[in-house]
Amino acid sequence: MLLDRVKPLDAILATAERKSLHRSLGWFQLMLFGIGCIIGTGIFVLTAAGAQKAGPGLMLAFVIAGAVCIVAALCYAEIAAMIPVAGSAYTYSYATMGEFLAWTVGWALVLEYAIAASAVSVGWSGFFTGTILQETFGIALPAYLTAGPLALGGAPGGFINLPAMIIALLVTWLLMIGTSESAKVNAVLVMIKLTALTAFLILTLPRIDSANFNPFLPAGIFGGFGTGVGAVGAAATIFFAYVGFDAVSTAAEETKNPQRNVPIGLVGSLIFCTIIYILVAAGAVGTIGGQPIMDALGIPLETGSPELARQCAMPQYAEALVCSNEALAHVLRVIGFGTVGNLLGYGAILALPSVILILLFGQTRIFFVMARDGLLPEKLSEVHPKWKTPYIVTAITGIVVAVAAAFLPVGKLADIANAGTLYAFMMVAIAVMLLRKRDPGRKRAFKVPALIIIGPLTIAGCIFLFFNLPTTAMLVLPIWSAIGFLIYFGYSRRMSHLGQGRVEVHEGEVEDIKPHVPGVDVPKS
Repeated sequence: MLLDRVKPLDAILATAERKSLHRSLGWFQLMLFGIGCIIGTGIFVLTAAGAQKAGPGLMLAFVIAGAVCIVAALCYAEIAAMIPVAGSAYTYSYATMGEFLAWTVGWALVLEYAIAASAVSVGWSGFFTGTILQETFGIALPAYLTAGPLALGGAPGGFINLPAMIIALLVTWLLMIGTSESAKVNAVLVMIKLTALTAFLILTLPRIDSANFNPFLPAGIFGGFGTGVGAVGAAATIFFAYVGFDAVSTAAEETKNPQRNVPIGLVGSLIFCTIIYILVAAGAVGTIGGQPIMDALGIPLETGSPELARQCAMPQYAEALVCSNEALAHVLRVIGFGTVGNLLGYGAILALPSVILILLFGQTRIFFVMARDGLLPEKLSEVHPKWKTPYIVTAITGIVVAVAAAFLPVGKLADIANAGTLYAFMMVAIAVMLLRKRDPGRKRAFKVPALIIIGPLTIAGCIFLFFNLPTTAMLVLPIWSAIGFLIYFGYSRRMSHLGQGRVEVHEGEVEDIKPHVPGVDVPKS
């Protein structure tokens, strides 16, 4: 049967117990890790794309996206504290819904992390070309070097986004030769981003003009199926601004007292970022306005469209928030704080590569876990004899990320990444509910309150946002999944360790899989 291969939870926990990483992270470090991964391109760049879809309703869009993430985070908190192992939603699905559905989740996570890294690379490019080259050195790169042919909203006549491609390849190279972030370096980068956003709020909030919020919802709350506009359409896009909190769960194996600290890190970082996002949106729209550019029918022009690019090239939209590639720095320049705006741009330039690194690292972790289960060729995880890193999978991932960054705009990339993320979040909620029913006696240090309400709300919220993505973004996930099906049935199902009746615990050691009897503890070795 297709859904017959369920990896026993005790086998997963035994593997983690025998071959676990050093537990050194506390709740504060997890919160910093979550904030560091959440705050990135989403708020620094997608503010403009969100405003083009919803206008001042961008504030409501952040609330909608944040609400979906909070209920999803509660589900993540219960299952991550209960199953503190690497692999995130992929591992959770394997233990509850079986190998095939776990494969679809892992495959969707591969899409999420890779495309998200591309989106951050494009966001970094906007700050680099705007703050470093143009504002600091007075150098204006030609349009054909700052936007790809598919990045129509970035600049007319684009050929390739060269800075985005270069930064993606540079970070890939750093990962390949063994450069990684320490907790201290991550903390410094988080402080840089928070300092930049704090300065933005201090300078913009006192200058808010209430007239800039009228009309508050120029495109309404619902823009319509497949349009991707309105407050809900904007929420589906700027949902990307929250992507990253799930990365906290991937650090569960390295966390002290994960049953307590993982939930605090997940929910705490998410609530903190939600408040910051709403205030930043208010400051940006309230100071220079954020009304979208409409077509003849009064509908916001699609982000990434040739018509929006043409309109943004006109003098009357030179200072428009919705036309900026570096929204927050642009706002500060318009209201007379050019120096601070440039400093904010420098902060983004320094900090965003760390987000690319985390996303690429997370993607290779998913590959590793899937390869460990036999679902992907072990060759992909081959370690370089000198660098001691999985150079093959890192190089392949980096090239794909660089190509996507070179030819697609940030808004479209965010929508595509969101499709995979929403699917993974939905599956986590299902996994939590299944485990509550199948294994009620297992210890749960954190339990989702009112799971009978929160679980279905998470599933409904993810589906709701998915169907408010642009049609092209919605189509990417089934197409990507179809490719995954071919790989699974052509290779993975046959090579699966679980399908062969074995699971690796140590190098060269195999442990038989025994089913768990609810209420009976398995002795730790």
